[in-house]
Amino acid sequence: MNQYLHFIKSSWALLGFGFCSIFWGNLGQSFFISWYGSQVQNSLELSAAHYGSLYSIGTLGSAITIVIIGGLIDRWPLRRFTILVGSGLLIACLLFASAANAITLLFGFYLLRLCGQGLLPHAAQTTMARHFNQHRGKALSLAASGVPVGEVVLPLLAVALISTIGWRGSWVMFAITVPLLYLPIALCLLRCAPQNTTLPPMLNPQDPSLNLGRRAMLSDYRFWLALPAILAAPFMVTGVFIQQGFILSEKGWTPLWLASCFIVYGMTHWLSSLVAGVLIDVFSARKLLPYMPTPLLAALLILGCTQGQWVAPLFMALLGVAIGIASPITGALWAEVYGTARLGSIRSLMTAFMVFSTAASPVLFGALIDRGASLAYLFGGCAVAVLGSIALVSFSYPRSKKPTSLV
Repeated sequence: MNQYLHFIKSSWALLGFGFCSIFWGNLGQSFFISWYGSQVQNSLELSAAHYGSLYSIGTLGSAITIVIIGGLIDRWPLRRFTILVGSGLLIACLLFASAANAITLLFGFYLLRLCGQGLLPHAAQTTMARHFNQHRGKALSLAASGVPVGEVVLPLLAVALISTIGWRGSWVMFAITVPLLYLPIALCLLRCAPQNTTLPPMLNPQDPSLNLGRRAMLSDYRFWLALPAILAAPFMVTGVFIQQGFILSEKGWTPLWLASCFIVYGMTHWLSSLVAGVLIDVFSARKLLPYMPTPLLAALLILGCTQGQWVAPLFMALLGVAIGIASPITGALWAEVYGTARLGSIRSLMTAFMVFSTAASPVLFGALIDRGASLAYLFGGCAVAVLGSIALVSFSYPRSKKPTSLV
């Protein structure tokens, strides 16, 4: 903890920017938008299938767009990129609030997912990974704390606003916070940060290995060996959350019991992220990568092979650890392997991979459930897949020498 306190004291401005950007990015995350599903469907007279398809189309569209726009952070000053994304989030909230038909709702979903789920966390995590070397893991973990804080604060705020001013009015309120709170705070923090942290990165002519981009990554066999392990947590966790009704019926748990276990999930998510940040700075993300899927493997085995009420909190705790350690480890990995000069373009491509994986898992899980797959069969199979990803990742980046970073 003393390491974190000293680090925050010396780098509070840039860390504050990362935290605020990820916190406001929660407006585009599934856990937050899901609180408005029934109200939006009733207001626009949409079926569950129609609503879900609009959400999926908007999400997939945002994944494609972020590959194009995400690389701008490698060429633009950070202030300009932040203003662009913040303005996009403002428009997204207003579009969502004023949605009168399926078309405007689709564009609202698209911009919320692009700017909220995608570009704001992308700006924060790219900045943390690029401008910190010895403390890269801690920087990524502290910035990522904006997610668990949002998971606690924002649903309560959404419920309170919906009950007082309605779902449309609540989104107007969230829109107002962008120009009145987020942008002034973020830009003020960037003014207080060292100037070299807010300007576009410089290429390193002495060491070309620090200037590698998407093409080098996609042609690197190690990347393809590591990819299943990197995508395993978001893929599996999304499938579990979307199909939680199936889990409840198979396990005999009540919705209230599982909902209460989300507190355990949020706490372990946050604490494991902070621990992972320290471990990354001590051992490097490369060395931790093969161990990253282990909590997910344990969670799937426990869910598929055991019975009882006690399984729910233990399962959610392990799931929280799996998600908590994944973000800082993968965030630091790309800077360690490919350098920081083109980190924005690499991270934007990885975000697209992640979004595609989270769009695929609910469909795949649903198809297997519809075909009569039991819970043990479904999650036992998932555990075997994760075990295979651990075997593959063991032959990827951890076997190569760690390069020197730019900073």
